[in-house]
Amino acid sequence: MTRRAILERITKETRIEVEIDLDGTGQYDVQTPLPFLSHMVEQLARHGMIDLKVRAQGDVEIDGHHTTEDLAITIGRCVADALGDKRGIRRYGSATLPMDEACVTCAIDLSGRTFFQSRIDLPKAKVGSFDTELADVFFEGFARGAQCNLHLYKHAGDNLHHIIEISFKALARALRDASEIDPRAASVLPSTKGTLTE
Repeated sequence: MTRRAILERITKETRIEVEIDLDGTGQYDVQTPLPFLSHMVEQLARHGMIDLKVRAQGDVEIDGHHTTEDLAITIGRCVADALGDKRGIRRYGSATLPMDEACVTCAIDLSGRTFFQSRIDLPKAKVGSFDTELADVFFEGFARGAQCNLHLYKHAGDNLHHIIEISFKALARALRDASEIDPRAASVLPSTKGTLTE
Protein backbone atom coordinates (compact mmCIF):
# COMPACT_ATOMS: atom_id res chain seq x y z
CA MET A 1 0.00 0.00 0.00
CA THR A 2 1.32 3.42 -0.98
CA ARG A 3 0.54 6.21 1.45
CA ARG A 4 1.73 9.25 -0.44
CA ALA A 5 0.23 12.58 -1.41
CA ILE A 6 1.17 15.69 -3.38
CA LEU A 7 -0.63 18.99 -2.93
CA GLU A 8 -0.27 22.56 -4.12
CA ARG A 9 -1.91 25.59 -2.51
CA ILE A 10 -1.77 28.94 -4.33
CA THR A 11 -3.27 32.16 -3.03
CA LYS A 12 -2.45 35.85 -3.44
CA GLU A 13 -0.40 35.52 -0.25
CA THR A 14 1.44 32.21 -0.63
CA ARG A 15 2.48 29.42 -2.96
CA ILE A 16 2.93 26.08 -1.21
CA GLU A 17 3.93 22.70 -2.65
CA VAL A 18 4.13 19.60 -0.44
CA GLU A 19 4.97 15.96 -1.18
CA ILE A 20 4.65 13.39 1.59
CA ASP A 21 5.26 9.68 2.11
CA LEU A 22 3.96 8.47 5.47
CA ASP A 23 5.99 5.26 5.21
CA GLY A 24 9.30 6.93 4.54
CA THR A 25 12.60 7.00 6.39
CA GLY A 26 12.59 10.60 7.62
CA GLN A 27 14.15 12.16 4.54
CA TYR A 28 13.37 15.82 3.95
CA ASP A 29 13.93 18.63 1.47
CA VAL A 30 12.37 21.74 3.01
CA GLN A 31 12.62 25.26 1.62
CA THR A 32 10.68 28.13 3.19
CA PRO A 33 11.53 31.83 3.53
CA LEU A 34 11.57 31.43 7.34
CA PRO A 35 14.69 29.48 8.44
CA PHE A 36 13.33 28.55 11.88
CA LEU A 37 10.08 27.29 10.32
CA SER A 38 12.11 25.18 7.87
CA HIS A 39 14.06 23.74 10.81
CA MET A 40 10.83 22.86 12.64
CA VAL A 41 9.22 21.20 9.60
CA GLU A 42 12.39 19.13 9.20
CA GLN A 43 11.74 17.81 12.72
CA LEU A 44 8.32 16.54 11.60
CA ALA A 45 9.96 14.50 8.85
CA ARG A 46 12.94 13.14 10.75
CA HIS A 47 11.17 12.22 13.99
CA GLY A 48 7.92 11.20 12.33
CA MET A 49 9.74 8.93 9.83
CA ILE A 50 7.92 10.79 7.06
CA ASP A 51 9.57 11.64 3.75
CA LEU A 52 8.71 15.26 3.10
CA LYS A 53 9.42 17.75 0.32
CA VAL A 54 8.32 21.35 0.83
CA ARG A 55 8.53 24.43 -1.35
CA ALA A 56 6.97 27.47 0.29
CA GLN A 57 6.88 31.08 -0.82
CA GLY A 58 4.94 33.81 0.93
CA ASP A 59 4.55 37.47 1.76
CA VAL A 60 7.06 37.42 4.61
CA GLU A 61 7.77 41.10 3.96
CA ILE A 62 4.45 41.59 5.82
CA ASP A 63 5.12 38.88 8.40
CA GLY A 64 5.38 35.11 8.62
CA HIS A 65 1.77 34.38 9.48
CA HIS A 66 0.36 33.55 6.02
CA THR A 67 3.30 31.34 5.07
CA THR A 68 3.25 29.45 8.38
CA GLU A 69 -0.50 28.90 8.36
CA ASP A 70 -0.82 27.91 4.70
CA LEU A 71 2.14 25.53 4.94
CA ALA A 72 0.63 23.87 8.02
CA ILE A 73 -2.77 23.47 6.37
CA THR A 74 -1.17 21.96 3.26
CA ILE A 75 1.00 19.52 5.22
CA GLY A 76 -2.08 18.51 7.24
CA ARG A 77 -4.14 17.96 4.10
CA CYS A 78 -1.33 15.90 2.60
CA VAL A 79 -1.36 13.70 5.70
CA ALA A 80 -5.14 13.28 5.44
CA ASP A 81 -4.93 12.46 1.72
CA ALA A 82 -2.11 9.96 2.26
CA LEU A 83 -4.11 8.22 5.02
CA GLY A 84 -7.05 7.60 2.68
CA ASP A 85 -9.98 6.02 4.55
CA LYS A 86 -7.64 5.39 7.54
CA ARG A 87 -8.35 1.67 7.56
CA GLY A 88 -5.79 -0.20 9.67
CA ILE A 89 -4.20 2.81 11.38
CA ARG A 90 -3.74 3.01 15.13
CA ARG A 91 -5.63 6.35 15.03
CA TYR A 92 -4.35 7.62 18.41
CA GLY A 93 -0.85 8.68 19.28
CA SER A 94 0.88 10.55 22.06
CA ALA A 95 4.41 11.47 23.02
CA THR A 96 5.99 13.18 26.01
CA LEU A 97 9.47 14.33 25.09
CA PRO A 98 12.23 16.30 26.82
CA MET A 99 14.73 18.73 25.35
CA ASP A 100 17.09 19.95 28.03
CA GLU A 101 14.93 21.91 30.49
CA ALA A 102 11.81 21.73 28.30
CA CYS A 103 9.25 18.92 28.31
CA VAL A 104 6.08 18.77 26.19
CA THR A 105 3.29 16.25 25.62
CA CYS A 106 1.46 15.97 22.31
CA ALA A 107 -1.67 13.83 21.92
CA ILE A 108 -3.37 13.30 18.57
CA ASP A 109 -6.51 11.58 17.31
CA LEU A 110 -6.85 11.17 13.53
CA SER A 111 -10.61 11.34 13.99
CA GLY A 112 -11.74 13.33 10.97
CA ARG A 113 -12.80 16.09 13.38
CA THR A 114 -10.78 19.25 13.91
CA PHE A 115 -9.96 20.43 17.41
CA PHE A 116 -6.82 22.14 18.68
CA GLN A 117 -5.89 22.80 22.28
CA SER A 118 -2.59 24.40 23.28
CA ARG A 119 -1.19 24.79 26.76
CA ILE A 120 2.37 25.65 25.78
CA ASP A 121 1.75 29.34 26.67
CA LEU A 122 4.57 31.07 24.84
CA PRO A 123 5.23 34.76 25.44
CA LYS A 124 5.27 37.03 22.39
CA ALA A 125 8.88 37.10 21.27
CA LYS A 126 11.09 36.08 18.35
CA VAL A 127 13.30 33.07 17.72
CA GLY A 128 15.47 34.31 14.88
CA SER A 129 12.98 35.93 12.52
CA PHE A 130 10.15 33.64 13.68
CA ASP A 131 7.40 35.05 15.90
CA THR A 132 6.79 32.59 18.74
CA GLU A 133 3.00 32.99 18.39
CA LEU A 134 3.33 31.37 14.95
CA ALA A 135 4.02 28.01 16.60
CA ASP A 136 0.37 27.73 17.63
CA VAL A 137 -0.65 29.09 14.21
CA PHE A 138 1.19 26.14 12.66
CA PHE A 139 -0.28 23.54 15.00
CA GLU A 140 -3.84 24.86 14.57
CA GLY A 141 -3.42 24.94 10.78
CA PHE A 142 -2.07 21.39 10.79
CA ALA A 143 -5.04 20.16 12.86
CA ARG A 144 -7.41 21.90 10.46
CA GLY A 145 -5.75 20.41 7.38
CA ALA A 146 -5.36 16.90 8.82
CA GLN A 147 -8.84 17.01 10.41
CA CYS A 148 -7.52 15.74 13.70
CA ASN A 149 -7.73 16.43 17.40
CA LEU A 150 -4.40 17.89 18.54
CA HIS A 151 -3.49 18.73 22.14
CA LEU A 152 -0.19 20.18 23.32
CA TYR A 153 0.87 20.65 26.94
CA LYS A 154 4.07 22.13 28.31
CA HIS A 155 5.28 20.51 31.54
CA ALA A 156 8.48 22.52 31.84
CA GLY A 157 10.67 24.89 29.91
CA ASP A 158 12.16 28.37 29.76
CA ASN A 159 14.12 28.47 26.49
CA LEU A 160 11.67 29.38 23.71
CA HIS A 161 13.66 27.58 21.02
CA HIS A 162 13.63 24.39 23.10
CA ILE A 163 9.91 24.61 23.89
CA ILE A 164 8.88 25.11 20.26
CA GLU A 165 11.29 22.51 18.90
CA ILE A 166 10.25 19.80 21.35
CA SER A 167 6.59 20.60 20.55
CA PHE A 168 7.26 19.86 16.87
CA LYS A 169 9.20 16.71 17.76
CA ALA A 170 6.39 15.53 20.05
CA LEU A 171 3.88 16.11 17.24
CA ALA A 172 6.11 14.11 14.90
CA ARG A 173 6.31 11.13 17.26
CA ALA A 174 2.61 11.22 18.11
CA LEU A 175 1.70 11.39 14.41
CA ARG A 176 4.07 8.53 13.66
CA ASP A 177 2.29 6.34 16.21
CA ALA A 178 -1.24 7.37 15.19
CA SER A 179 -0.67 6.89 11.45
CA GLU A 180 1.13 3.56 11.79
CA ILE A 181 -0.61 0.48 10.45
CA ASP A 182 -1.60 -1.86 13.27
CA PRO A 183 -0.62 -5.39 12.13
CA ARG A 184 -3.42 -6.88 14.27
CA ALA A 185 -6.06 -4.77 12.52
CA ALA A 186 -4.66 -4.00 9.08
CA SER A 187 -8.07 -3.97 7.38
CA VAL A 188 -10.11 -2.65 10.30
CA LEU A 189 -11.44 0.89 10.53
CA PRO A 190 -10.70 2.05 14.10
CA SER A 191 -14.16 3.54 14.70
CA THR A 192 -17.58 2.22 15.71
CA LYS A 193 -19.08 5.05 13.65
CA GLY A 194 -17.96 3.41 10.42
CA THR A 195 -15.98 6.38 9.09
CA LEU A 196 -13.08 8.63 10.06
CA THR A 197 -13.47 10.99 7.13
CA GLU A 198 -16.98 12.39 7.67
